[in-house]
Amino acid sequence: MATQSKIEWTDRTWNPTVGCTKISPGCKNCYALGMAERLKAMGIDAYRSGFKLRILEERLAEPLERRKPTIYFVNSMSDLFHEKIPDEYLDRVFDVIARTPQHQYQILTKRAERMARFFEGRTAPPNAWLGVSVENRKHGVPRIDFLRRVPASIRFLSCEPLLEDLGDIDLTNIHWVIVGGESGPKARPMDAAWASRIRLQCEEQGAAFFFKQWGGWGADGKKRSKAANGRLLEGRTWDQMPAGFSLTA
Repeated sequence: MATQSKIEWTDRTWNPTVGCTKISPGCKNCYALGMAERLKAMGIDAYRSGFKLRILEERLAEPLERRKPTIYFVNSMSDLFHEKIPDEYLDRVFDVIARTPQHQYQILTKRAERMARFFEGRTAPPNAWLGVSVENRKHGVPRIDFLRRVPASIRFLSCEPLLEDLGDIDLTNIHWVIVGGESGPKARPMDAAWASRIRLQCEEQGAAFFFKQWGGWGADGKKRSKAANGRLLEGRTWDQMPAGFSLTA
């Protein structure tokens, strides 16, 4: 079901599929896997198989029932471009998106190559924001070139968990960049210099910058609760959104 989200950069989540498999270092401490196991233990039917991929057709119509303009994060508990999700089902998801122009949909994937292939010969609805995870140089940065091939009105990067300095990155035709540290008991630390370097490149290249959180390690390199570490970078919050958009819920 679609639910109001605590994620700082969206309004609500919509999960027409749940479950996934790990493919890169950013997946190591996957929050969704742990949450799926907790929901399974609570007897939630959608997670009766834990984190095994499941297609939930009964959830497809949920955004059609909401009139209030909303920013949806699609598949917070899965990856919409997982190799086991058929193209035909993806077409149905994007049909719902196209039929609800009052909403905006944020779709984030680590399977950038598959996303680029899917959109060969297809046009993304203008209210679909398409993004890739960029956690490091080896696995994450190459996804940006695949993203640039996708005909989307808004392309974005999620550098969370940011695991190392990304170096110089080309933000041509990238509209929005989210940066954040990792949360949870096994969180890996993030260096303030890595985040600041991305922020400066966003400023220089014209991309909006959103600093989500420090996560389990603070700017001072000390481990404490996510709430205690806060969201300040360089002494302030950074809540930029793509031009013309703001959170509504």
